[in-house]
This record gives sequence, C-alpha cells and structure tokens, in this order.
Amino acid sequence: MNDVFPMIPAPAKAFWCFASIVVLLLGLLGLFCYLAWSCQHVNFNLTSEGLVIEGDLYGRTVPAKAIVATLAKRIKLPGDSEYLPKVRTNGTALPGYRAGWFTLSNGEKALLYVTDGEKVVYIPTREGYVLMLSVPEPDAFLKALEKKYPES
Repeated sequence: MNDVFPMIPAPAKAFWCFASIVVLLLGLLGLFCYLAWSCQHVNFNLTSEGLVIEGDLYGRTVPAKAIVATLAKRIKLPGDSEYLPKVRTNGTALPGYRAGWFTLSNGEKALLYVTDGEKVVYIPTREGYVLMLSVPEPDAFLKALEKKYPES
C-alpha cells in the first residue's frame, strides 16, 4: 500500500490570476472580432454637419467647416507614392485593410480607411490631417463632397 500525500491547495490569488488572464484573452478576442466585423461595415455619410464615419473603432464626425473639398482628389496606391502610409501611429494594418492614424511618405498625418488602393479619395482638412477613404465610386463621392461642402 502506498502513502499518498496531497499538495496543499493553491491560495485564492492563484485562481484570481488565472481568471484575470482569461478575462484579458476574452477581451482581446472580442476586440479582434469587432475589428473583423468593422472592416466590412464602415460607412461614410456626407451630412450637413460634416463627414460622419461610422462602423469602426476610429469613427468620428469631421466637421463640414474642416473639410477642404476643393482640394480633394482621387489617388491610387501604391502609384501615388507620396501618399503611401509609412508609419502607423495608432491603427489597424492588415493585408487589405488599413484603418486609423498613419504618417504618409510626404510627412502628412492621415486618418485612413483603405481597403482598395485603386479607389481612394484624398481629402485635406483644416485640422492638421488628411482623410484617405476607399469608396466604390471615387468620382461620384468627390462630386457629392463638392456639392455638399461647396464653400470649403
């Protein structure tokens, strides 16, 4: 017959440490699931208040008075190399999806929502950054932008 001696059970702090790690991992999983969902569901709404970006972690309203519609243009990446995102300062950079704050090759600060480099609109603002948005019809978007904010 063997003599069996059990280990003294771990204190409660070991359980709470494990539970904290599980909660952290679940939180990260939730964040990644949200990012995966949001990269398919971002909308750009031109309203009288400004450009409303919805459906992403970096969504916001860019006030109409901040948009410089007359200087907005269509660009292609990587063809227009001066507009290539060079440094990600706070954002998501996955193959086929860039969203958040970047510094461009030309030194400009940019808020990107880029999924298709062939269909990007470049919109300067009076707030010290530019917007770069992938839209299905860049020319139609630019016309709507100029029509909505003609004085900018």
